[in-house]
Amino acid sequence: MKILVINSGSSSIKYQLFNMPQEDVICSGLVERIGLNNAEIHYKSTANNIDEITDIPNHKIGLEKIVNLLLDANTGVLKSTSEIEAVGHRVVHGGSTFSNTTIINKEVKDKIKTLFSLAPQHNPANYEGIVVAEKMFPKAIQIAVFDTAFHQTIPVEAYKYAIPTKFFDEEHIRLYGFHGTSHKYVSEKAIDYLGIANSKIITIHLGNGCSMTAIKNGKSIDHSLGFGPVTGLIMGSRSGDIDHAIIFYLVNSLGYKLDEVNSLLQKESGMLGLTGFSDLRDIEAEASKGNKNCQLALDMNAYRIKKYIGSYAAAMNGLDAIVFTAGIGENSDVIRKLVCTHMEYLGIELDAEKNNVRAKKITEIHKKNSKTKILIIPTNEEVEIAKQSYQLMK
Repeated sequence: MKILVINSGSSSIKYQLFNMPQEDVICSGLVERIGLNNAEIHYKSTANNIDEITDIPNHKIGLEKIVNLLLDANTGVLKSTSEIEAVGHRVVHGGSTFSNTTIINKEVKDKIKTLFSLAPQHNPANYEGIVVAEKMFPKAIQIAVFDTAFHQTIPVEAYKYAIPTKFFDEEHIRLYGFHGTSHKYVSEKAIDYLGIANSKIITIHLGNGCSMTAIKNGKSIDHSLGFGPVTGLIMGSRSGDIDHAIIFYLVNSLGYKLDEVNSLLQKESGMLGLTGFSDLRDIEAEASKGNKNCQLALDMNAYRIKKYIGSYAAAMNGLDAIVFTAGIGENSDVIRKLVCTHMEYLGIELDAEKNNVRAKKITEIHKKNSKTKILIIPTNEEVEIAKQSYQLMK
């Protein structure tokens, strides 16, 4: 069975075409820097490797370019779109409606649209991917895998907010959690690698969007993102945790409208707001040249991660390992070093030489006697989505 997986992030689209259930990758690729100058598209199959810089103003154009590559007479891997039996889509916010992998129909699409306001940088892109895929692959079954599903095991004391209970009972306002497909994938890899039955692991997903999960015995018990994907860590253009009094000050004293504040916190803050750059590679390059704003932003980013490591170690009453994953987590030795420095009290001792790596497989970067293991585990949300899609199709 051929299953195409489309993983639309806030500024990127990852894609892989699988033969299932063997999990054989027919082709894979990435569209990145969507909406920025010098957007890139990458395509890799057994016979071809294509990398190009082009104009990709939005996700719709990016998805169309992917489909064109798959069907190209010279470099493609499909003769017809009918070869695809299912398209698995990552959908960020499932709200209280979706806790399992779901076949997409009109009602499902309509519900995903109602959740746009809770994940404005993601659900619209996810929805666009579904709409384009329906047109491009009309005979394929479209399947949604929700980021929020893995976090259904978080206990009530962690997911309920200290606001009047009626908002939970009537409006389902609670912590939902995100990047669940990634956290599930890398935590299962870590548990298998470590061979620890009763494990206490913190997974750190660092990309344009960032999140952390406390995982005890394989179950998510707390998570840094909440009702929407804005809280927690400092992200590419999202603020992460702030004092909510700032919102009232912006509105009541500075004259901002609520939609302007929402845009400010979602699209103009984070590393972009601190430095003028949203891509960490640009920020690290500028910091190395002496840009003080960029260096401060890196320090702030790492400090926030450290705070969550401490709180999650307390919540689990221990810590066996921390796992870095996703684009920044797998590739930025700078961020990993800043996070793991002066963390000996929690048994975290980084080996600087081992850390000088861009990991393509499970990699240890801790010192020999480090009590807490430090692992880099490349995430593969696409494999996880393909597995869940295949299970639903069986």
